[in-house]
Amino acid sequence: MSERLNGATRVHFIVGDPIAQVQSPAGVTQAYHDRGHNAFVMPAHVSPAKLTDWVAGVSLAQNVDGIIVTVPHKFACHDLCATTSDRAAFLHTVNTMRRNTDGTWHGDMFDGLGFVSALQDNGCQPEGQKALLVGAGGAGSAIAHALLMAGVRELAIFDADATRRTTLVDRLAGLGRCAVTHGSGDPTGFDIVLNATPVGMQPNDPFPLDAEKITGSMFVGCVITAPAITPLVAAARAKGCGTMTGAHMFARVRDLMVDFLLEK
Repeated sequence: MSERLNGATRVHFIVGDPIAQVQSPAGVTQAYHDRGHNAFVMPAHVSPAKLTDWVAGVSLAQNVDGIIVTVPHKFACHDLCATTSDRAAFLHTVNTMRRNTDGTWHGDMFDGLGFVSALQDNGCQPEGQKALLVGAGGAGSAIAHALLMAGVRELAIFDADATRRTTLVDRLAGLGRCAVTHGSGDPTGFDIVLNATPVGMQPNDPFPLDAEKITGSMFVGCVITAPAITPLVAAARAKGCGTMTGAHMFARVRDLMVDFLLEK
């Protein structure tokens, strides 16, 4: 790190439950320092039951400028923001919060934009493609929205939580940009296959979808950063697929978050 921690340091948090797996504190802190900004990102392990109290508490500190939000708090933190971007308002979810001039919070969601940018960086152009997305949580919702904005011709969404899946499918279908349907764990017939769930983080996790039905013509992506290569990505590479990892997504999302958090 190029900056020393001192009394003038601006403090940012990343909040989640769990939090030990996140890569953001060092990466975002270094991005601040690269831009000449004296700020550090601190991890905060906060349970859902304590989230509202925790946000209220850190809001009292006048040198706390931002909060990065990870699983499972992205929906709840939307409701703790006084203002949001139009994108975050549509999705009812945020992954980044910065201070308004009155000390309240303004939220935005960059997971979708970062994910689609990472897809493009790795040679996948979503426009005109048929995509299967597993996961309708905070990140999955944002990725689904960004895929529609990027011009996919069809999007199927699969999530074990039927209510959450239906809510997202109905909301996106209402935009009228393409067919949005209820998917399954079967990737057959899709051009792009994406995992936006935590399944694959733990050694004994199953695949988030039927990996045996992946074919070499598919592009496979995953949001998970640890392990760096998930079993799903490894299985896809073994079949000759183009792939992207959570690290690819994180690099793009990090830049978007830093731009937002340093915006005057």
